[in-house]
Amino acid sequence: MASSVDFDLYRPLEEHDMLRESVRSLAEAKIAPHAAAVDEEARFPQEALEALVANDLHAVHVPESYGGAGADALATVIVIEEVARVCASSSLIPAVNKLGSLPVILSGSEELKKKYLAPLAKGDAMFSYCLSEPDAGSDAAGMKTKAVRDGDHYVLNGVKRWITNAGVSEYYTVMAVTDPDKRSKGISAFVVEKSDEGVSFGAPEKKLGIKGSPTREVYLDNVRIPADRMIGAEGTGFATAMKTLDHTRITIAAQALGIAQGALDYAKGYVQERKQFGKPIADFQGIQFMLADMAMKLEAARQLTYAAAARSERVAAGAGKEDLTFFGAAAKCYASDAAMEITTDAVQLLGGYGYTRDYPVERMMRDAKITQIYEGTNQVQRIVMARNLP
Repeated sequence: MASSVDFDLYRPLEEHDMLRESVRSLAEAKIAPHAAAVDEEARFPQEALEALVANDLHAVHVPESYGGAGADALATVIVIEEVARVCASSSLIPAVNKLGSLPVILSGSEELKKKYLAPLAKGDAMFSYCLSEPDAGSDAAGMKTKAVRDGDHYVLNGVKRWITNAGVSEYYTVMAVTDPDKRSKGISAFVVEKSDEGVSFGAPEKKLGIKGSPTREVYLDNVRIPADRMIGAEGTGFATAMKTLDHTRITIAAQALGIAQGALDYAKGYVQERKQFGKPIADFQGIQFMLADMAMKLEAARQLTYAAAARSERVAAGAGKEDLTFFGAAAKCYASDAAMEITTDAVQLLGGYGYTRDYPVERMMRDAKITQIYEGTNQVQRIVMARNLP
């Protein structure tokens, strides 16, 4: 697995190229054949999970010291990108495993890391992230879920909404208020287990896209957990949550890249085969211009995403902040906007066929939309960028 990035040029190294080839082969052989059914039936992509676990690609970011592959940020981006190219729902397995577990990696005690990262690395458990609530979306600091100290335990009560892979994941990073008077500085982070008494889940949301990735509410009803399951010190949870998003917004950009690449690849093949007026429609200038714009936007998004991944790796290595907040937000925002445009154009290039479920581009267009919304809407990303101009 790749372990370093060319920070000056933000380009993949040879080992990244080899990783891409292997993940693409796996995705096309083991994940792509089930993608349409996963979407149509709105079912969890179990085949993808099994294939990713069998090839140690389900949580490549986990450090080697805890049994993981120790992949750098760019390698993680490439894995997510290549899986998303064939199935966006399946790409949320490695993406959300990183999102859910990164707070533990960034701020958790050594005991927490050993306890929860090792099963994640082995594929025995998945990890989800619980920040949003019914009345606390973009204003995450306005959350109402509470954690009250009771001796050597904390008791958690509240509702978390829009939780990806809820009900499938064994572990959940949960943000909860420990001191209501301090707003964001009164929020702490905890690891909650699916088996903890008082944990339950709402019905799966009926979504426009990423139908194979369950999105559910998580209910915490007097959930009593040991105090040593707190991630970091009391009151540091919100800061950990924001640091996490600086890194993981890049994985949403990676997902957007993959979806867009899949749509462009399919549309490019289609226009070379489809004939009108006696020749392939790829020979018409109007079609060529559309394809050129799609490819240009995709490559610009990819370069920005890889640059952000390089900064993420530098920050993880302790080399400074490196404008990561700006670049993470910019990559997520630009790549997701580009993916929405590219997939919409792909549907247009297929004409009436593109509008039917017999062809994958309409699914890709539906899947692309969520990348503009979750882990912070693109309107919020622009606020983040404006506040953190390099």
